[in-house]
Amino acid sequence: MPRDSANSISIDELIKAYALGYFPMARAREDASVVWVLPEERGLINLSEARAPKRLLRFIKTEPFEIRINSAFPDVIAACADETKRRPDTWINDAIVEAYSELHYRGLVHSVECWRGDALVGGLYGLCLGGAFCGESMFSRERDASKVAMVYLIARLKLGGFQFIDAQFYNEHLEQFGLIGVPNDDYQVQLKAALNIKADFFAAPDQLSTARVVQSITQTS
Repeated sequence: MPRDSANSISIDELIKAYALGYFPMARAREDASVVWVLPEERGLINLSEARAPKRLLRFIKTEPFEIRINSAFPDVIAACADETKRRPDTWINDAIVEAYSELHYRGLVHSVECWRGDALVGGLYGLCLGGAFCGESMFSRERDASKVAMVYLIARLKLGGFQFIDAQFYNEHLEQFGLIGVPNDDYQVQLKAALNIKADFFAAPDQLSTARVVQSITQTS
């Protein structure tokens, strides 16, 4: 694991770090520095094996939210950095907010958002790198909002030719979407292959229909 970085993150170094499998995390929201992390076990969702619970798909068919892409990225990353009852502190500090905001403006980082009227009620964001989508964080202000955003993300990535979602760490919460734990050596092989793929986050329209989302998520490769 490389040494800490203080106060700011070089965008070029950040992209190079991702290509080597590293990603930055702060120890706390108010910590000015970040630690570069390379997990021994990686949490991956291979898109050819991605899935979603039937209950969630039935919920999505009711079209509970309006789904938008990149319409409020600053609000999404701010919500992901907020303290909650379940998460009294966060690994997203000012340096991370600044760096990923710059990557968003460069067209490399994207947000998937759930809206109810004028209210942003859930979403997620992550970095596109070749055929890999490096998921960073998600949030919900209404039940299942982040899960709905995840299903729309999976559908979009499958339609765009991506290979996998890198969820960084294995966690039981994402098992319902097909998350598996992969040793770092195996992850490096998959990452190297994905870097040579020209995937397109915008191959699908911003307003992806509910029927197409459900069809995409239930199709097997």
